[in-house]
Amino acid sequence: MKAKFLVSIALLLALSAPAGAIERNGFRLDEAAVPVDQILPGGPPRDGIPALDDPRFVPGDKAHHLRPDDRVLGVARGGIARAYPIAILNWHEVVNDRFGDEPVAITFCPLCGTGMAFGARVAGRELDFGVSGLLYNSDVLLYDRQTESLWSQIMVQAVTGPMKGERLEFLPTAHTTWADWRARHPDTEVLSPETGHRRDYARDPYEGYRESERLVFPVAVQDKRLHPKEQVIGISLGGEHKAYPFSALARSGRERIDDRVGGQPIRVVFDPQARTGRVFDADGNELPSLVAFWFAWAAFHPETKLFEPE
Repeated sequence: MKAKFLVSIALLLALSAPAGAIERNGFRLDEAAVPVDQILPGGPPRDGIPALDDPRFVPGDKAHHLRPDDRVLGVARGGIARAYPIAILNWHEVVNDRFGDEPVAITFCPLCGTGMAFGARVAGRELDFGVSGLLYNSDVLLYDRQTESLWSQIMVQAVTGPMKGERLEFLPTAHTTWADWRARHPDTEVLSPETGHRRDYARDPYEGYRESERLVFPVAVQDKRLHPKEQVIGISLGGEHKAYPFSALARSGRERIDDRVGGQPIRVVFDPQARTGRVFDADGNELPSLVAFWFAWAAFHPETKLFEPE
């Protein structure tokens, strides 16, 4: 009797679902802003990669879990500087944090090599994020727990749900070494490995991936001008996109490149030792830029220009 009742309920729910409804990992995908057939399950279910909602931090001089050349994402806001080790982000991908009264989402996609920080207040509403288990162009799709809209990390906007079309504020984010970040911010705090989750943060679950030309998931556009995993600094201004490959910046022999993107003068500052770079406007203000694998930048910006040293 109980089995018949459950079947009846399942049938009723199926019949009452909107015509043409498409769901993956429990998310409605119909009327998505990107091609639905390119939204793919990455393997883990929704929240199978657990976001960190109550992050703990230690002072920089107590960060004994870090070596000088370990990679971190660094964010400085309102007089607060924090470093988020990539070794931890590899396992969690999202940290819901606060800088004073400002909610900030720290995100990392190991498949694209992209670390991005966002202001997590949209239209006056605070959002916190989880990992949907879905990908678009091999890049993580986040979801906000308030509306269950899906957000493309690299596109910086919601692609499904009630928030579709809304954009996040992309904050300047350093993808650099612990030594470099600490030199810039001696008073920095560091995300603690005491996360409340049992993970082996000393083990890299993506070992070998960065050196391989192989992509685990397909992307809509592949640009063969560079190795797929070549690291680039990507900048978008005035409707124009441009990538600065680390290899080309190293060949230039210059630490500072003056250029124009979208009609605006910029300066790209490259640190070959820390393998990182920053972009500044004409007034010396840092602009949000993205360190990414070339394949990921090109997939989202197929019309991108590419820096070549003279």
